[in-house]
Amino acid sequence: MQTTALESIHRELGARLVPFAGWSMPVQYGPILDEVRTVRERAGLFDLGHMGRVAITGPQAEAFLQKLQTNDVAKIPPGRIRYAMILNEDGLTQDDILVYRNPRNDGFFLVINAGNTERDLEIMRRTAAGFDCTIEDRTGSTGMIAIQGPLSQRITQRLTATDLAGLGYYAWTDAEVCGAPMTISRTGYTGEDGFEIYVPGGREVEVWNAFFAAAAAEAGGQGEMLAPIGLGARDTLRHEAGMPLYGHEIDETTNPLEAGLEFGVKFTHDFTGRAALERVRDAGGTGRRLVGLTSTAKRCPRQGYPVLRDGTPIGKVCSGSISPTLGTNIATAYVGVEHSEPGTELQFAVRDQAEPCVVVPLPFYKRPR
Repeated sequence: MQTTALESIHRELGARLVPFAGWSMPVQYGPILDEVRTVRERAGLFDLGHMGRVAITGPQAEAFLQKLQTNDVAKIPPGRIRYAMILNEDGLTQDDILVYRNPRNDGFFLVINAGNTERDLEIMRRTAAGFDCTIEDRTGSTGMIAIQGPLSQRITQRLTATDLAGLGYYAWTDAEVCGAPMTISRTGYTGEDGFEIYVPGGREVEVWNAFFAAAAAEAGGQGEMLAPIGLGARDTLRHEAGMPLYGHEIDETTNPLEAGLEFGVKFTHDFTGRAALERVRDAGGTGRRLVGLTSTAKRCPRQGYPVLRDGTPIGKVCSGSISPTLGTNIATAYVGVEHSEPGTELQFAVRDQAEPCVVVPLPFYKRPR
């Protein structure tokens, strides 16, 4: 079981640690629904040290990435970030990733799912054959700490002289944080505003503690602005925001088009799986679509529960949770396109007991602008 550099901090804070994708990670520090509300109303701090971090450099780094993934990296400006997927030859999803073009325009940086890091690296090395580029796994040599919530900018600004108001969404920049060179990005996986700090190995605890000191100074004794947040709340937050999770909404049985992720696919370059995905597109899809469901039932839909229409199974729940933000149960599921219209009344089954739900558009939640 791998541990992040912040393992001792999590224990000191009384976190419940669980195995996750081969890592010991905090699932919660307190009630999960309270942690969700903290991020929606104030700010939460996340240890993302388990996420894969890979640098791609060399004369043919761009050409390699065009083959590896679905977005058009040639059109990513320096200092910007794009969402993309790695597919197999059948157009099915191996992973979803973030592709960063360095602010200095001298290479790229990928953030990948913790559970897929080793497999993704193997795919990268295999795909890189014939390309003049270098693949460097930086997961063990850097830390990754994220802050999310409406107060994120106020808190993070205290740690750097870089003007964060000028850092756009899905952008990143070199900056000095806590007196050392680091990089800051502005993406997030919760639906809220926020930042990720890429920390040189050995300084993770210092930066984590500096965030709490900055929040206390910003609050000026007027209450707590920041709290540590575990994986349980992170899952509910991303679910409310309609963001997919590998192993739930996307996996090796799904393609990006039926998952509603067309924005991450550009048919402008020869990526692995393009021909298969074009056949799906030209045929009008696979006949199914990922939809949102809400339910006021006392029981909550959970992953794997059958989805029914008039008692007939038509799909299974991908993710399900109680949404403290919306005050209802929410779920995602793949259903036939004939059942996918918002307002369609369906059911989910719990121990052969059918509970009502209704199709709604995704995402469930969008933060106020």
